[in-house]
Amino acid sequence: MKKVIKRTALVLAVLLFAGVVWASGHGSEEASSAAAWKDFFWRCVNFALFLAIIYKLAGSKIKDFFGGRTKDIESKFQTLEKRRREAEQNLKQVEARIANLQQEREEILAEAKRQGEAIKNAIIEKAYKDAEEIKKQAEIKAQQEFEQAIEMIRAEMADKIIESAEKIILSRLGVKEQEQLIDKYLTKVVLN
Repeated sequence: MKKVIKRTALVLAVLLFAGVVWASGHGSEEASSAAAWKDFFWRCVNFALFLAIIYKLAGSKIKDFFGGRTKDIESKFQTLEKRRREAEQNLKQVEARIANLQQEREEILAEAKRQGEAIKNAIIEKAYKDAEEIKKQAEIKAQQEFEQAIEMIRAEMADKIIESAEKIILSRLGVKEQEQLIDKYLTKVVLN
């Protein structure tokens, strides 16, 4: 239903633009400066409408796409940093308890410290590996999403170029040819 509404609005916009272009082409050959400014004003209005339509159709999607991905990556990095700090705090607590043991437990203390360091290094190493993996995946995903966004924008730009070409063709066609072309596109819109 939304596609039908969007297509209908797009056809109406094309017809409106074509009407303005057609009307601007039927002035006298010796147009005054005021008429030239009026023509310039209407061209600016057309351009502003064109930009508003593009922003309305694709602006929020582009913002949401890049904003959501950034927040997701930031939250993953914050989680990894929190886990690393917790691991370091746990290690410090274990070392503090072991430091207070009697002389006869020095051998156990030395072993515990070695294990603690190994655990610390393993946790840190794993955290770095996980962070690098997440970073690589995020870069790949971001590149893929960027390429998808570029393809989507290219498709939209192709549609806009076709519309512009249609406007130029319509401005050069006679009234009868325009009516036939309008009937043809309305038929396509109704069938789609």
